[in-house]
Amino acid sequence: MKLLYSNILPLGTTEGQDTFIDCFHEQIAKSDRVDIAVGYVSRAALEELDLLVEKHNVSSICLTIGMYFIEGMPEGSYNCALKLNRKWQEAGIGEIRIVKAFKYHGKLYCFYHDGKPFSAIIGSANLGAIKLEASNRRQYEISSFTDDSAECRKIAEFIERLKEDNCSSNIDHIKGMSLIREVNTSLSGIDTVTQLPPTAVQLYEKHKTGVSFVLPLKVPAYDERHMDDGKHYTKSNINVCYAAPRSKRKSRDWYETQLTVSKEITRAPGYPEKNKAFFVVTDDGYWFKAHTTSDGNKQFSAVGDELILGRWIKGRLAAAGLVTPVNDTQADTDRKGMITKEMLREYGCDSLVLSKTDQKALDEDGSELDVWMLSFETMALNE
Repeated sequence: MKLLYSNILPLGTTEGQDTFIDCFHEQIAKSDRVDIAVGYVSRAALEELDLLVEKHNVSSICLTIGMYFIEGMPEGSYNCALKLNRKWQEAGIGEIRIVKAFKYHGKLYCFYHDGKPFSAIIGSANLGAIKLEASNRRQYEISSFTDDSAECRKIAEFIERLKEDNCSSNIDHIKGMSLIREVNTSLSGIDTVTQLPPTAVQLYEKHKTGVSFVLPLKVPAYDERHMDDGKHYTKSNINVCYAAPRSKRKSRDWYETQLTVSKEITRAPGYPEKNKAFFVVTDDGYWFKAHTTSDGNKQFSAVGDELILGRWIKGRLAAAGLVTPVNDTQADTDRKGMITKEMLREYGCDSLVLSKTDQKALDEDGSELDVWMLSFETMALNE
């Protein structure tokens, strides 16, 4: 057995001491198969593992994750793991599994060559240790390395038992696991937006009336992103940022959004009056002023900043790991940043819900405005 350290001052590594991350890189480079069983993962670590599997031509990989089925899994890590699992399965090299039977908090890394385990790491390091970030850069881990054949065989046997169906399932088959919403930071620092504590959101939830409207998000399927089929996906709704720029020198901001509402909804009793401002409380605790405008009262938007609604909707999808914000929309010719039906399906919601409360709040000029709730809620994996 050999100890593996973290290189963090004042306990920096000394001569002859190896770090977990260096040992992991050294062992995976020698492997044609890797089995990993840990409690927790991170998006960055999942992406790093995939890169290493490709770099070293690993032909068999299985990652088993142990704590999330009972505790709930961060949505960003879940969506990244789901994509990676499908990629590995389509390539025929492996899978990602979730432990269901209990909370598994162990950390095991087993390396194979020619069908035999030749080394293993056991210890405190979760998968996040292979990709240091701000959140774990000062987190000290200590593990042990072994290349003893008997010890490696016992570790391999344990991981195989953990992979059996009575303990775990492929992540694509998991039902009933809650997803933990990632924090949307896209609205941070916006002067006209306030963040409310969860207790305030819960209070407004209790004051909702029976007046409620479902606002569908009109987006293309993945294969329709470049099609001009009359639906004008690039000219309206949440993908308006891909329309022709207003200036020849500057692309539209990726967060620019125009939420267009159908006449069937705008003409329904109780829908907000045209050009009459109201306050919005979002289901994740943001407060801003909104209104309905344009011909037929069809545009629903925040007051004073056309990016706010886009920052709220697209920021949620980006935080969930389903899309990456685009710096230059005109340069995004592949439209990787375009919101699609597949993204909304993976998020678990393809509409907003606007619900009136019986509450009012004072505007800057002292006038009373109605308070509405706006929801874009994901669902538990129970379908």
